[in-house]
Amino acid sequence: MINGIRNVDPAIQEAVRQAIATTGYVPNRAARSLVTRRTGAVALVLSGAGDDSAPSPILADPFFGRVVSGIISFLRPRGIHPVLMFAESDASRAEVVSYLRQGDADGALLVSTHAADPLPAQLVEAGVPAVLFARPARPVPISYVDVDHRAGAALAADRLVELGRRRVATICGPLDVPAAQARLAGFQDAMARHGHAFVPYSEGGFTYDSGEQAMERLLDGHPDLDGVFVANDLMAQGALHALRHHGRSVPGDVAVIGFDDSSAATACRPLLTTIRHPVEDMAAEMGRLLLEHVHEPGRAPTSVIFEPALIMRASA
Repeated sequence: MINGIRNVDPAIQEAVRQAIATTGYVPNRAARSLVTRRTGAVALVLSGAGDDSAPSPILADPFFGRVVSGIISFLRPRGIHPVLMFAESDASRAEVVSYLRQGDADGALLVSTHAADPLPAQLVEAGVPAVLFARPARPVPISYVDVDHRAGAALAADRLVELGRRRVATICGPLDVPAAQARLAGFQDAMARHGHAFVPYSEGGFTYDSGEQAMERLLDGHPDLDGVFVANDLMAQGALHALRHHGRSVPGDVAVIGFDDSSAATACRPLLTTIRHPVEDMAAEMGRLLLEHVHEPGRAPTSVIFEPALIMRASA
């Protein structure tokens, strides 16, 4: 009756309901997990190349808050709780794998911040249900969600050309990261289709400061540039600061387009035209895929690719 079993005598059902109402009984999750072999929890793992003694720098990025929001919006109505874990070193990655192998969580939602991260392969080898945010840098049989980075960068190129910008450059992300590689290649390819055989670029680190520094380098080498595609909104915010410092108006002198459509885009002045990266929807899809793997062990890895969109504001 408590577990929803059918074909129970109505008189027995009513007696059980009265007993529950009288005693205030609620199902015991720990006891139920012994039967179902599920904990009702999943690990949300941030895996980077930092220092275990310091907070992960990803926590300062509005991108991470959007990932968490999307995951919680999917899991909470299903009575499932994410357990936040950090994997910044070989030792902490081993702890994560051990935690999951012991069955303390039903699976892992993994956000990896560096290309050489061994954790995706370690989770696969351990037989742990896992889903990765973004395509793995190395071939690994793991499910993942991603956005079409090349298509998003092409939207930025098309917009700059539409505005009549002829001396266009780009600030890319760290080129050991597949997403940064794809955004750079997508932008350069699209510009080539518009007749721009060469597009100068400067590499940043997806942070405000690195965007400001990359913009300074571009201005040093190409002082007459009139359009810039920046591979994420935080770097674009830094780039706008550098342009203001050099007396360049945006979008009058230089049109600027970011990528992500994060809170940084609306914190910019002028408001940042950017490429919408549907992070919340992608994170919710991670949760859905993970539950499929939990309920169907041995399920083949799945990839889901989302489409970007151009969000027009004041900077381009």
